[in-house]
Amino acid sequence: MAHTTDLLMSIRRIARLYEGMLKKISGRYQLTPIEANIISFLQNNPGKDTAVDIVELRMLSKGAVSQAVESLIQKSLLQRRQDTVDRRKIHLSILPAARPITEEIDALRLEFREIVFSGFTEEERELFFALNDRIMANTKSALERGESV
Repeated sequence: MAHTTDLLMSIRRIARLYEGMLKKISGRYQLTPIEANIISFLQNNPGKDTAVDIVELRMLSKGAVSQAVESLIQKSLLQRRQDTVDRRKIHLSILPAARPITEEIDALRLEFREIVFSGFTEEERELFFALNDRIMANTKSALERGESV
């Protein structure tokens, strides 16, 4: 039982560390934490570029994402474009004005990985990512089978 608690606490701590680091960037550029989170998500997840992707993968509320996206568009940091095949789908892309923010996010991501994997050998890092991929696949399968509440 303690292993389950440890796993959940570890996930939460890792997320809290990243969010805390991202908060420094959001303060510097007058962004809300969700706005910074959206820019970070789009920067780090090529091909995942819709509000639905952000809501599902970052587990943020649809309303909060919608409001933050609108604000980022007003700040000329983000743009929308309609999908050419499915006109209901709207893609989001980061505009050149956001480059200083995305450069800091790239540096933050490297710093974050160095902190989290401090003292790990390259082989241990590779093993972690392989095991994490399996955990993610198992979790996805369980959710698709309806094993969640």
